[in-house]
Amino acid sequence: MDGFTGRSHSGDPWSIDEIRFQDLDHDEIHDDRQLLYMLAAASFIEITSDLYTGNLVAFYRGDDEITAWLSQQWEPEELQHGTALKRYVEAAWPEFDWSAGYRGFYAEYSRSCAVDLLAATQALELAARCVVETGTATFYRALSEMTAEPVLKQITANISLDEVRHYKYFYRFFLRYQAGEGTSRRAVLRTLWQRTTAVDVEDAFLAFKHVFLAANPGAEFQLGEYEAFRARIRKLAKRHYPYDMAVRMLLKPLALSAPIVRVIVPPIISAARFLLLR
Repeated sequence: MDGFTGRSHSGDPWSIDEIRFQDLDHDEIHDDRQLLYMLAAASFIEITSDLYTGNLVAFYRGDDEITAWLSQQWEPEELQHGTALKRYVEAAWPEFDWSAGYRGFYAEYSRSCAVDLLAATQALELAARCVVETGTATFYRALSEMTAEPVLKQITANISLDEVRHYKYFYRFFLRYQAGEGTSRRAVLRTLWQRTTAVDVEDAFLAFKHVFLAANPGAEFQLGEYEAFRARIRKLAKRHYPYDMAVRMLLKPLALSAPIVRVIVPPIISAARFLLLR
């Protein structure tokens, strides 16, 4: 059983060729603009993983284990996520010009994706990656639980399991670098907090912006559109987000004792739910 999702997982890779896009239930999702924005934005980010992979490979140059895993496993799987989501968006909303939206996103995002934006140390960057993988694993888990459309349910469940597995790799690498660097729990906590509270991270904002522009040709993008989108996401999260899974994944790099984790998880979950109600 997977320690975070409670689901069995053989670890066998899945292929986009296994997805029966022709079985997509258009009536179930076509009028859901929020879903279009979420999936198209996610596809933009996932399918641009090669840029971020290049930064990480440069950051960990000399560590053959990490760089080989990043290049040979992590990047291809992330790119497959993006391709699967792209195909889904194009099948579900054929009127949406995915390519035009992505061109705008890539042109803007590629200028800001740089190595110097990574964390101060290699151990702390791996802790930050644990936060990112927590976010993606729980996001796709929530989407899989939320949707009744069977093709989307299959895709998002597959991606969520991949992201949990990626988290475990980054966590294992983090333990090795933490031991070598002598990184303090305080420094790890600060990194986890900073990355968790970075709700306006540039890739998510830019992805939404260019999805909006592609979905609304001729319209002028306003910051309020993104804020309204985030508010709708919070509303969905109140019902579907796997809080317990997220909190336990985020706490793991702190190496807290089991009794402490049992005590603090419920109030953290309550606080997270409260913040979503605001």
